[in-house]
Amino acid sequence: MRIGFIGLGNMGGPMAHNLAKAGFEVVGFDTQEVKVDQVKIVSTSKECVSNSDVVITMLPNGEILKSVANKIIQHMRHGSIFLDCSTVDVESAKSVAEISESYGIIPLDAPVSGGIGGAEAGTLTFMVGCQMEGFNGAKKLFDIMGQKAVHCGNSGNGQSAKVCNNMILGATMVATCEAFSLADKLGLDRQSMFDVVSTSSGYSWSMNAYCPAPGIGPNSPADNNYIPGFSSDLMLKDLILSQIAAESVDADTPMGNLAMKLYKTFVEEEDGSGKDFSAMLPRFEKKSRD
Repeated sequence: MRIGFIGLGNMGGPMAHNLAKAGFEVVGFDTQEVKVDQVKIVSTSKECVSNSDVVITMLPNGEILKSVANKIIQHMRHGSIFLDCSTVDVESAKSVAEISESYGIIPLDAPVSGGIGGAEAGTLTFMVGCQMEGFNGAKKLFDIMGQKAVHCGNSGNGQSAKVCNNMILGATMVATCEAFSLADKLGLDRQSMFDVVSTSSGYSWSMNAYCPAPGIGPNSPADNNYIPGFSSDLMLKDLILSQIAAESVDADTPMGNLAMKLYKTFVEEEDGSGKDFSAMLPRFEKKSRD
């Protein structure tokens, strides 16, 4: 199997490397000058895709995805798989799927969860929207790049699952950081707070696996000066996508909307840009009640 991989940044690079390490022929393209061990880098997207059985993209947003898709689909082989792992808006994913199908290409929207660490370790979770034929065709690639792949239904449903998941993540991280800040001001020891909440009804991934308080719980970005595992900028992006999706179907999502506004302020007006999304905790530590 020959794999063309477009978008070899912090996520795409390690994913492409893991595929090459597993023995696949991987040809890569990126608009930036990059090097990925065992991946042949080519100078054009056409060269990357024209003889590939599977084309994988990992791109920043829906507009770039659509632009790239319009350039490459016409050069892809009939019956090949177009596996997009970007996190984009649902409508962009559906649009690319329609164009792909019109050329006889099998489209999958398969955004991931797990961050840079998951990409490097090959432990990502894929949320996949496609026909079952496409899911089965890409299954062995999911098994190499990740630890789990969930078929979520038709095209666009992978992105739907991603925005719902990350809306929960953003809101629970805000609540977790608020609770630690409140505990501090009430004089409650952080370790005691963690020991109670992590084994009680406040249990969550944000608390138990990714605790925003340094020195508490498993190692997390909080223990490394909030250098991003998943940046506040990316959380803001995903929360914006969740609200675009909610508006498109007239869904009431007040907690998601509030989380989006808080991260927007944190990233654009405070010092959150470039920090992990759990850096909301020191942000709350500095704030007093309005």
